[in-house]
Amino acid sequence: MSNANGRGFWEWFVRHEALLHDFDPQQEAERERIFDRLERELHKVDSYLAFEFGPKAPTREFVISADGVRQAFPAVMSLVKMAPALERWKVIAFRPRRDLSIVKAGGRSVDPDAVEFSLLDNGRMVGIHLFLPSFREGDTDLEKIAYLLLADALGEYDLETDVGLLKMFPREAVTNGRRYPINELPRLFDQLASQLRSRQSS
Repeated sequence: MSNANGRGFWEWFVRHEALLHDFDPQQEAERERIFDRLERELHKVDSYLAFEFGPKAPTREFVISADGVRQAFPAVMSLVKMAPALERWKVIAFRPRRDLSIVKAGGRSVDPDAVEFSLLDNGRMVGIHLFLPSFREGDTDLEKIAYLLLADALGEYDLETDVGLLKMFPREAVTNGRRYPINELPRLFDQLASQLRSRQSS
């Protein structure tokens, strides 16, 4: 990412700050027009960048994401670091952890209550086996849903930097390792990731 592109983005953002902050999310045409323009401006910085807005509030969240693409991480960090002081905005690098809810993609939906996981320890990084209802190899819709669930559970940064192996299975698959409901993932993941970092630093 060039500094000029980053400065250009924030100059554009400041000029349109009121429109971005106050648009009516119920007005679909207006929302799509604003989002399309914002996406075009972000892609001038890096073609992989994506974004999310938090709910309308006196201080609104603006999340800049690498959209799960590791090579775009430096662009996210640089762009967020360049952000000017914005009284009505909280600029966040990478999608943060969020409460789990039903995820939809490609006409499919998955309730997190129906998803389980196992953790694997190879001595260096955390591995995850994820068990989803009706999953079949090559099911791109469910793979996308699974990634979104994991991003909500772990946050984009931890998912991309601390997870090594990630393998998906149908719910009825038989594998080694204890299974847990996915709402236990943040706690157990943090425990294992912390143990791995301690081992590597000792």
